[in-house]
This record gives sequence, structure tokens and C-alpha cells, in this order.
Amino acid sequence: MKAVSRFYQALVISIAVAGMLSISSAAELNPAAVIYKLPDQIPWGPVDARGAQTAVLVGDPNKPGFYAIYNKWTKGNHFSHPHFHPNDRYIVVLQGTWWVGTGPKFDPANTTPMPAGSFVTHFGKQVHWDGAKDEDAVLLIMGEGPATSTAAEEK
Repeated sequence: MKAVSRFYQALVISIAVAGMLSISSAAELNPAAVIYKLPDQIPWGPVDARGAQTAVLVGDPNKPGFYAIYNKWTKGNHFSHPHFHPNDRYIVVLQGTWWVGTGPKFDPANTTPMPAGSFVTHFGKQVHWDGAKDEDAVLLIMGEGPATSTAAEEK
């Protein structure tokens, strides 16, 4: 019994040492092959009047071409109002619950929750609106720019 216990103790120590060595000797990546930003290196913009915050990952959503952004809806019933975009947008909910509504009537009580892991397509020229209620919602939004927004609220 003692021999088995010592074997497992030696095994655990060996794995821990190997893990520490692999962390301290991480390979340097060739920037001609791969570039990356760690989470604390991603430049988030300020929270806007709607309660949203954006970080551009690639491209420029204001210009033609592919773009990818992080969008964070901050908690506290922050929503966009009904609007549409000229092109399809593809969204992955990374964190929290994102609330989505369609049509020109703004009614946050009549939204559908999209929990983390959900994948949503906003079709171009179709009216929608969205936001966060009780918790922050972080999204990855990808599409073809320009990602302009046209108001479409029923008055």
C-alpha cells in the first residue's frame, strides 16, 4: 500500500514539475505566421450612451470588408432600439445572456434570451434590437462592412 501511495506521490510531483517547466519555456511564435492579443491587450472603447462597449479585433466595421468585433452590453436593461444593418452579421454569445427582439416595436419585456454559446444571425435589412438585462453580455460579432445601423423604430 505504501509503495502505491509513494508511486502516486512521485507521479503527481513529476506532472507538476513538467507543467511548471512547460509554462516557463513557452515557445515564441513567429509573427509572420501568427499574431495574437491576450485578453488584457485588447483595446476596449468606452461604454457608450446605450450601455455598450466595443473592441475591434480585425478589419474596420465602418468600411467595406470583413470585420470582427467584441461587443459588451452592460447589465442594467441596456438595449439598442429597433434598427437594421445593410449586411448579414454573425454573432456568438461568449459570456452572459444576450436578449434579442425583432420588429419595429421596442419592448424589452418581449425579448428572447440567448445564453453563452448561442449563435445568432442578423440578416441584412431586417429589423432587430438587443441588449442586456441582469448581467453583462459579451458577443463576438462578424460580418462584411460597412456595419452601418439604420433606425427603424415604430413611433
